Amino acid sequence: MTDAAGAGAPPPAPPGAGPEVLTMGRVGVDLYPEQAGVPLAAVRTFAKSLGGTATNVAVAAARLGRRAALITKVGDDGFGTYVREALTGFGVDARYVGTDPVLRTPVVFCELNPPEDPPLLFYRQPSAPDIQLRLDELDLATIAAVPLFWVTGTGLSAEPSRSATLGALDARGRRPITVLDLDWRPMFWDDPAEATGIYRDALRRVTVVVGNRAEAAVAVGTAEPDEAASRLLDLGVELAIVKRGGDGALVATAGARVEVPPVEVPVVCGLGAGDAFGGALCHALLAGMPPGQAVRLANAAGAIVVSRLACADAMPTMDEIEALLGEDAGAGG
Repeated sequence: MTDAAGAGAPPPAPPGAGPEVLTMGRVGVDLYPEQAGVPLAAVRTFAKSLGGTATNVAVAAARLGRRAALITKVGDDGFGTYVREALTGFGVDARYVGTDPVLRTPVVFCELNPPEDPPLLFYRQPSAPDIQLRLDELDLATIAAVPLFWVTGTGLSAEPSRSATLGALDARGRRPITVLDLDWRPMFWDDPAEATGIYRDALRRVTVVVGNRAEAAVAVGTAEPDEAASRLLDLGVELAIVKRGGDGALVATAGARVEVPPVEVPVVCGLGAGDAFGGALCHALLAGMPPGQAVRLANAAGAIVVSRLACADAMPTMDEIEALLGEDAGAGG
């Protein structure tokens, strides 16, 4: 088993500097086949990489120069040590990474076929440490004050993480910029039918929502992007982003709607593209970019990751994003 290196991390934040981006949720160790195009049963060796939606978003934001931190939990095992060391190597503050004394750090096996949407095999039973996050363990003052706070649908899937996530959002008080990544993973829910109501509880507490058409259908009952955006805005969200895969993304606010086209690249592995999108979106919103321009930047970040293998290790730098976008990187609406 080989270990992918995390190159390109920004220098550490100055002593005492708090995070600009604080994400909360899933972490794991992703194991990628080193033999492409074969079923999982035939793979002989794997490459190890940091994984998990909230984790990858923090890494992606750090790669773009933001002070990023992650709230999660790992097991008291070698993979937990790896997670902390990898986060530090990527420039992500690991001070909010707790340790569960019993549960193991999750691992995820990936089968690279089809490359656009590779199947994932999660080892998170009987529960994962990140699902054991409790409200009384959280630094609510930092959550309330950080410029951008990001939570995910996985964190809403089970207790005690569900109550911790909603409680963190309550402490935040809908301060801008508070983001919910819908991150719909039905296998993590004991009763997927209850997801819609729980998503709506969370949506009333955030200012920005990001999700694809299938995730929007779970949250608000329709996969049609315009109608989904309208229903999300009706719940009080100020910025709704509905990703449409190869058709780009719809960006909606109360006053405007923008269709942002995709960035076409050859696909090596679709995993991590949404997380790269998320990290770049964090950077762009903190920079004050207009929503359309922010999503254009995020689309380019996601496109770079689908042209690479791995998630955290594949997150792009700003130079790489600007090179892909060309001279129009600073334009947008």
